[in-house]
Amino acid sequence: MVLAFGGGMILASGSAFAQERVEITGSRIKTVQTEGTSPVVVLGKEAIQLEGVRNAEQLLNNLPQVFADQGGSVSNGATGAATVNLRNLGSNRTLVLVNGRRLPGGSPRDISTDLNQIPVSLIKRVEILTGGASAIYGSDAVAGVVNFILDDKFEGVQIDLNHEFYNHSQHTSQGVKDANTARNFALPGDVGADGKVTDFSLTLGGNFADGKGNAVLFFAHKTEDAVTEDKRDFSNCALTAAGGTWTCGGSSTAFPGRFIDLTNGGDWSMATDGSIHPFGAADQYNYAPSNYFQRPSDRYSVQALAHYDIADYARVYGEFGFHDDHTVAQIAPSGIFLGGFVTTVSADNPLLNQAWKDTLNLNAPGSTADLFIGRRNVEGGGRQDDIRHSSYRGVIGVKGDISDAWSYDVSALVGKVLFQEVYHNDFSNTRLLRALDVVDDGTGNAVCRSFLDGSDPNCVPYNIWTPGGVTPASLAYLQTPGFQKGFTSTEVINASINGDLTGYGVKSPWAKSGLGLAFGVEHRTEEMELTTDQAFTTGDLAGQGGPTIGVAGAFDVTDIFTEARMPIVEKAPWAELLALNASYRYSDYSTGKKTSTWGVGLEWAPINEMKVRASAQRASRAANIIELFSQAALGLYDNETGDPCAGAAPEATLEQCARTGVTAAQYGHILGNPAGQYNAVFGGNTQLNPETSKSWTLGFVINPIRDMNLTLDWFHIRVDDIIGNIPPTAILNDCLNTGNAFTCGLIHRSELTGDLWTGVVPDGGYINATNLNLSFKETEGLDFGADYSLKLEGMGRLDFAFKGTWLKKFEAEDAPGFGSYDCAGYYGATCGTPAPKWRHSLRTTWRSPWNVDLSLNWRHIDQVKNEGLSSDPHLNITTDPLVSKLKAVDYFDIAASYKATKNITLSAAVNNILDTDPPLRNNGAGFVNGNTYPVVYDALGRRISLTLNAKF
Repeated sequence: MVLAFGGGMILASGSAFAQERVEITGSRIKTVQTEGTSPVVVLGKEAIQLEGVRNAEQLLNNLPQVFADQGGSVSNGATGAATVNLRNLGSNRTLVLVNGRRLPGGSPRDISTDLNQIPVSLIKRVEILTGGASAIYGSDAVAGVVNFILDDKFEGVQIDLNHEFYNHSQHTSQGVKDANTARNFALPGDVGADGKVTDFSLTLGGNFADGKGNAVLFFAHKTEDAVTEDKRDFSNCALTAAGGTWTCGGSSTAFPGRFIDLTNGGDWSMATDGSIHPFGAADQYNYAPSNYFQRPSDRYSVQALAHYDIADYARVYGEFGFHDDHTVAQIAPSGIFLGGFVTTVSADNPLLNQAWKDTLNLNAPGSTADLFIGRRNVEGGGRQDDIRHSSYRGVIGVKGDISDAWSYDVSALVGKVLFQEVYHNDFSNTRLLRALDVVDDGTGNAVCRSFLDGSDPNCVPYNIWTPGGVTPASLAYLQTPGFQKGFTSTEVINASINGDLTGYGVKSPWAKSGLGLAFGVEHRTEEMELTTDQAFTTGDLAGQGGPTIGVAGAFDVTDIFTEARMPIVEKAPWAELLALNASYRYSDYSTGKKTSTWGVGLEWAPINEMKVRASAQRASRAANIIELFSQAALGLYDNETGDPCAGAAPEATLEQCARTGVTAAQYGHILGNPAGQYNAVFGGNTQLNPETSKSWTLGFVINPIRDMNLTLDWFHIRVDDIIGNIPPTAILNDCLNTGNAFTCGLIHRSELTGDLWTGVVPDGGYINATNLNLSFKETEGLDFGADYSLKLEGMGRLDFAFKGTWLKKFEAEDAPGFGSYDCAGYYGATCGTPAPKWRHSLRTTWRSPWNVDLSLNWRHIDQVKNEGLSSDPHLNITTDPLVSKLKAVDYFDIAASYKATKNITLSAAVNNILDTDPPLRNNGAGFVNGNTYPVVYDALGRRISLTLNAKF
């Protein structure tokens, strides 16, 4: 089958010892059953090939159970990793396994597992279980488990060569065209091919020692080209919706600059000819063109798997994995960021011409003016975050059958990810202040005051007052790199025993099969370290939004776990099978926390063609090292609606704004941030308690006719004591609306200007949003699945595979007592990335008898509304009609393969064959890039891939 669901066809009856017993995802008990009580989606090798993608990130994002997270189309805020987010509960609540065992934390910047470690060409199948599974696998499996099963029995030599690229015709809407025309921005032409990806892999494998052993060696290399936002018409400028019309907005950190006179009043800009005029919307900086829509990358992967039967009761096995991924995330140039600091300009600055002196009232000797200056470092180019991850993972173990009834498995795992980052083309705030403080050296030369007094002999003046005044020497002085490095480490020792007590008579009188047991112990150690240089640590890098402070820590946990499965009735009227299972895990953490997790399940098959399954589970997630030990530091948060207390006519009343710290004198005079970015203090908390969750599932599996499987599964997951920070927007809104002393105490207005985005701690504007155990998240819905194989007389067969998810609710409460809100069907500043109520894919594949297979896939993403349209007061805000909703999107993909010879297969795929543009929105919360959500929608156009597979 192209796609097998967890509710696949129930196997025919027979003795438990007459068939191979296997372990499936979601259970450690070996059984002849191919599914358990929790629904599991299984993607086989053929299904993976038909998807036409060559990375695990894109493969999983096409599933309706998976929501957007970090990936290759994220640049601003990119970690360099790719992560999976099941049920929209967060990537840190999704456990990723390879062959049933953990991967190390993806990065010391984001501990969630990096999917770039997965060798896609070596995958035999992927099993996705949604819902709590902590009792089986331990912490982090709150939302579920993704288990990548690698081909560890390969024989022969296989070469895979893949090349893919994007092809796109610009479908410029009149609104987008008018917006660019109004700012004199040239629109891009059609794209023949860009974003090229080349992927090569070699797999070698074979049996040895008369079939007692097998070894597999895999090598792969992949390169991806960058795509910048100016290569697509809808992302050519930073779109802003205003009054039902698109405009090209941008940043107040502009070019040639914005100058806000805090001493005399006035808000000025300079034209490229040097003339001075009041700053207006047309002066905003278009930061879009240089941003990467797709990051470039260069990746190497090596995998080695081997096993050898040293005796009938002992198989020694080992796994080794290595990957090295180098990528660059580029965003708009750095510079003097508006509000970062106050610049004092003196009349004796020789770089000021008379026009500037008149504008800033600096004609009197010794007079000064305090300014907020915003100016882009266009001369120096985009900020480039050069990121590299290198991972190592090794597993060694021994397993075997002690008898017909008992088996064991003992293993040790060591995994480590090395991280290094170099941030290029950023400015030093310290040097900026010195380079802007310019005086005459007495001989008519303009020099830095710090050069003259000897405090900084390397200082070079930064001449921003005259077009073309910036010199290479000043850039060499101002631009400084930032360095980070670190690692994550995971060590696991696991021992388990699996037993079938049928032979001991431990069974129900109404069943042939007896009690199945699994129990064991596990010891896991997690360690992480991030080291930052002085530029990062002190917040000296102008384009970072605040300091990045190193963090280090470790903890270990000892687990005791057990699981049981008991058939109650077999082969009886209205009870072909009635079975119960239960699991339990006790975890003792070195941080002083202890957790107990459990699960129970029921299987009832009244007839062979129908099965009912139900489960209830309690899962937990202990705080990770970043959440525990990160030091509090200033960062940025997005608020697309801005500060309700800003502007000449604030949205909020004086009484409301006073609750947040606004004075009567400041009210009506507070400057909003046109880029929608505001300050907050984020950080860890060593007193965090583990999260707890409960999940329930109820499902039906029906085989109404031969070769047809239908599944329907209801799911309900609630996570309590959520670890995280109260969203700064929620803190602000709660204080404005209720005057809650707790939330109002977290808001710190700038003492100078009353805003929430200028200055630094403690005198600047910011919201305190460090980690806490908060309230809850809760999701509920239905999963639908169907697969059917139809034989065609003399024409092969047609395979149909359908999977869909209806999201009934996605409810959350930011903090106890705040009140909950439902984000199902919405997106926005609070809800984040889109949560459509319905998503599905339907693939139809013709398996012809002439060595040719053809496939058509239909992917549907339902429309989502802007959260501002919700009647819930937590979400309801004024919303522009242009961004009131993101329209429903349908994508059609085709794939074909031709077996040219016994050994060579040629394949091609075109995803998004209609070249459908993504729905547009303002840049804001969630994984937004290029005026859309490129991790959710196909943003770059049709993707064409060509693959050669040769196996000997």
